[in-house]
Amino acid sequence: MAYTAADVKNLRERTGAGMMDCKKALDETAGDFEAAVDALRAKGLAAAAKKSSRTAAEGLVGVVVSGTSGVAVEVNSETDFVAKNEQFQDFVRKTTEVALATAAADIEALKSAAYPDGGSVAEKLTNNVATIGENQQLRRLKHVSVTSGLVVPYVHNAAAAGLGKIGVLVALESEAGADVLEPLGKQIAMHIAAAFPLALTADDLDAELIARERKIAAEKAAESGKPAEVQAKIVDGAVAKYAKENALLSQLFVIDNKTPISQVVEAAGKAAGTKIALVDYVRFQLGEGIEKEETDFAAEVAAAAGIK
Repeated sequence: MAYTAADVKNLRERTGAGMMDCKKALDETAGDFEAAVDALRAKGLAAAAKKSSRTAAEGLVGVVVSGTSGVAVEVNSETDFVAKNEQFQDFVRKTTEVALATAAADIEALKSAAYPDGGSVAEKLTNNVATIGENQQLRRLKHVSVTSGLVVPYVHNAAAAGLGKIGVLVALESEAGADVLEPLGKQIAMHIAAAFPLALTADDLDAELIARERKIAAEKAAESGKPAEVQAKIVDGAVAKYAKENALLSQLFVIDNKTPISQVVEAAGKAAGTKIALVDYVRFQLGEGIEKEETDFAAEVAAAAGIK
């Protein structure tokens, strides 16, 4: 029995399953629509996809390193209860290890990678959604590496080893030993977790953010009524201050609140007798940038309990 693109669309709307899963189901059932619906339900794909409309802003950040390389992966769930689930924690841990081992360039590459227990990462994720009963999503990943030196991990609010609410990686390029780089990296990582830098250097800051700050500063300067040339200097000063406060290397070290991070690294290098360079970092905070729908899960629980 043949099928059309409209059939794929209708099957997707009927079950909520992904387009490729719908196409595959129709292929396997020779275009029999109802049989395809049953096939998707049997595989748990329909149920999993229906849950995908719910907001997933909880979960865990996983970090793992191996010498000169490291990766951070964020996996979201709907509630904090799932983050405490051993099955979910095991998935985040193993998926982060897969990301490092395969050097997956992005989430799609990670999803297609082989999972240690069999199948792909995406298939294991689908199975978790069906068995745990909540939407879960692989959200983002980032690798850091150095030619020589060390990548140092740090997890804030750890739920288990290498898993927590904030995951940080610090990449230090140097010929210095781990006895020097590890404690330095840990201090800088703790600073990053607390200070939330937006980029490594001022030049790395997002151009749109700088433009926004310049516009805000210009509006404030205009209210002063000062001459245009004075206003221009005020705006430049405000933008420079913003860049300094949000670029990691120019931020003041949280431990003493007076030494720029660049000088902290430089001093450590001098003490070790060899140059140390902070070349990259990762800071993933769980759920940042996700607009949470606070009532969606509560409403579903209330409906299930018959509460209006």
